[in-house]
Amino acid sequence: MLSVAMRFALAALIIACWCLLKGITLRVPFVQHKWFLAAGVFLYTLDYSFLYAAQQHMISALLAVLSSSVIYFNVVLRRLVMGVPMRLEVVVGATIGLIGIILIFLPEFATFSVQQGIVIGLMFATGSFLSAACGNVVSEKILSGPTRVLQMNFWAMTYGVIVTSSIALLSGATFTWPSDSSYYFSLLYLSVFGSVIAFGAYMRLLKQIGSDKAAYVVLVYPIVALLISTVFEGYKWTIAAVIGAVVVLVGNAIAMGKLNNMLRIR
Repeated sequence: MLSVAMRFALAALIIACWCLLKGITLRVPFVQHKWFLAAGVFLYTLDYSFLYAAQQHMISALLAVLSSSVIYFNVVLRRLVMGVPMRLEVVVGATIGLIGIILIFLPEFATFSVQQGIVIGLMFATGSFLSAACGNVVSEKILSGPTRVLQMNFWAMTYGVIVTSSIALLSGATFTWPSDSSYYFSLLYLSVFGSVIAFGAYMRLLKQIGSDKAAYVVLVYPIVALLISTVFEGYKWTIAAVIGAVVVLVGNAIAMGKLNNMLRIR
């Protein structure tokens, strides 16, 4: 948790420096800060803390499949919190994409066995994805107004850092500076690319198409990871993995409404 706090603290500092350089104000109405606090706790404290805890109790393949639940949570929460209609194409596309993810990780499930602590892992995973969905909907609500993405990310990350580090320290955690340089390279990479750039792009996408459609990226992550693994680690594609990747992309087309548009044109 302290490493997570350091990651987002560095990211918030980079955003602040960028805003200062570009003359972008970080001042926002005080009433907005309760929403920033909520977004920070859900996205940068609970989501990541629960996710890393879940990874200690289950294989990554199962976690990747379960991550699709974020989309369903988003659809329901958008309806309850923002009063917007549920989009059927998103639910259908997400379900098809979920089938594709299962096909991709089929070989890993073939050797999967229910180990001790899997129930705890499932509880942590559910908490992580529910928190992510809450954070997505809160972020969409914030960005539906005049607040800019950089402003929201700075304040949400700042509040997330405060809450995360406080919980860790109050629970008795102590931080020892690692001697391995790879830790600091990883921290820098996650702060710049995984937080400042990635969350900036994601929030911009969320603002444009809504949190339900934006959440579909969780089903595209494994495909990107496998493409990188193919280049750097020599990953060998199976027929099931290829079919699964195609199915995920078809699900994406349905969720984004692109398939319907193509059929109308024809």
